[in-house]
Amino acid sequence: MIKAKFGHRLDSWVQTLLPFLFKGRIDPNLLTILGAMLCLVAAAAFGAGQFFVGALLLATGGLCDLVDGVVARFHGIETRFGAFLDSTMDRLVDMAVMLGLIIHFAMAGDQMTALVASLGLTASILTSYTRARAESLNINLPGGVVERGERIGLLIAGGILGLMVPALWILAVGSSATVVQRFEGARHALDAEQEASALGERD
Repeated sequence: MIKAKFGHRLDSWVQTLLPFLFKGRIDPNLLTILGAMLCLVAAAAFGAGQFFVGALLLATGGLCDLVDGVVARFHGIETRFGAFLDSTMDRLVDMAVMLGLIIHFAMAGDQMTALVASLGLTASILTSYTRARAESLNINLPGGVVERGERIGLLIAGGILGLMVPALWILAVGSSATVVQRFEGARHALDAEQEASALGERD
């Protein structure tokens, strides 16, 4: 949802707020890897119950992930491998961060919150997979209520404000709703495609 509304403004915002990134030629792939490493440390902090520290690390790592594509576009060095690396690291971070939270709450004896975090993890993976599978079928899906930007934002806010449990509930419910939205979007698109194909054969 955030990406759909503000994604087209991202490049200009980043160039205005972080001009030092564009004075030299920084390898965007290094930014991607650095961001992922910081987020993995954040996952470990979440697992240890250090939510505030984890949130700060996640925010810093998320910033690196946010600007890597902007840097690549600015220098005209976008590559298919860079896009592959970015997407793969995103999935790794998503799983590691949620697993850290699941482990923390399970070890703390809060089975309900561990279950909610597990639902959030499952829905997050499905949210990403449905988009990727749809694109392989040349289908454009709606963004949905909670995409990756919202998920990361919820975890950062939950850690900083000391509201991680409510944040996980919102993430789980919102991500599950997004999966449903994307399934429905894919179904409608494929049904329309099949109907158009059938009409073409009749003609």
